[in-house]
Amino acid sequence: MSAQLNPQYEQIGKAFTDQYYQMFDNPATRANLQQLYNAEQSLLSFEGQQMQGAVKIMEKLGGLTFQKIQHLVTTVDCQPMFDGGILVNVLGQLKTDDDPPQSFMQNFVLKPSADSFFIQHDVFRLVLHNVAA
Repeated sequence: MSAQLNPQYEQIGKAFTDQYYQMFDNPATRANLQQLYNAEQSLLSFEGQQMQGAVKIMEKLGGLTFQKIQHLVTTVDCQPMFDGGILVNVLGQLKTDDDPPQSFMQNFVLKPSADSFFIQHDVFRLVLHNVAA
């Protein structure tokens, strides 16, 4: 297998990020996120909890307790991967219900599949610094 860097990694990564959070933030389209994950080959680490496969991932995302959510993206950094995939790092703020915004980071590895991509890896963390005083 030869190394194949995708020259459009930046545009693809940023367009994916826009689509992902638009779908996530809208309760009417959130269930459609399942189409972005692979049935077996997708992994999610959510606040340290690990799950594999689109069904388990959607069970986790669907079980979150907020009524309203808004992802405010500060920056998106993308890198091409040698297998044609794309690494996407997102930094932003998360606003749920009437709570104050909290910083978050999320990393995605997008894997090529036919003429599209799926999320192979998804790592989400709130940026909380619980440092003892």
